[in-house]
Amino acid sequence: METTDVKTIVRQRYAKEARKVSSNAAASCCGGTDKPCADPITSDLYNKEQRDQLPDTAVLASLGCGNPTALAELKPGEVVLDLGSGGGIDVLLSARRVGPSGKAYGLDMTDEMLALARENQQKSGLTNVEFLKGEIENIPLPDSSVDVIVSNCVINLSAHKDRVLAEAFRVLKPGGRLAVSDVVARGGSVPEAIRQDMALWVGCVAGALEEGRYRQLLTTAGFEAVEIEPTRIHEETDGRFMSAFIRARRPAPVKACCASTCCA
Repeated sequence: METTDVKTIVRQRYAKEARKVSSNAAASCCGGTDKPCADPITSDLYNKEQRDQLPDTAVLASLGCGNPTALAELKPGEVVLDLGSGGGIDVLLSARRVGPSGKAYGLDMTDEMLALARENQQKSGLTNVEFLKGEIENIPLPDSSVDVIVSNCVINLSAHKDRVLAEAFRVLKPGGRLAVSDVVARGGSVPEAIRQDMALWVGCVAGALEEGRYRQLLTTAGFEAVEIEPTRIHEETDGRFMSAFIRARRPAPVKACCASTCCA
């Protein structure tokens, strides 16, 4: 499948979802259907306390497969970037966690989702938030400018995951953290028939990396301390796919040593 085909269809799908939410309809499932979202990939990811902090339209627009902000251990004052921020749910939750001294960026390529996210920001009253238009393969931020990168079931939608991870590494500060939720293939590669099914591409399944390949790409990009933790095994796929929380870190600078004493 051509990269341009994948990107165009993903953009069209998420534009459609944003329009549905703006018209007070529930978003479709991550599984690529037009049914209200109650599937085993996207359902029940946020608790009531988190949902109550957010505009209803931010919750309705959520098409993720996890809750990265609950696991990212965000600290006050940190700068956070959400890759593929959609309606803004994880950006707004991140902004609350890092507080007024921190900042949360959301990056999305779909105009309709960006418009919805900015409306949700206004409703939330949060001022430490900025939504950027762009592609996750070409992040419009300077080198070493972000403390934490989160993402929610979006990296698997890219046809160039190696470029996404290289860009993530570039914009992270030394010692910065990657903490993303994604769908991962278990026990082997995804069959070609599934990879060619565009409904499954936009449904977060066909683009899933095999677990070992995910680790390899993260390591090749320069990350260390790579962890892939299953959060939900999808038995409806005979256990071949899982939602997972992926952690990794950009190495911190090595301190120079003078004799037996390390200098700052």
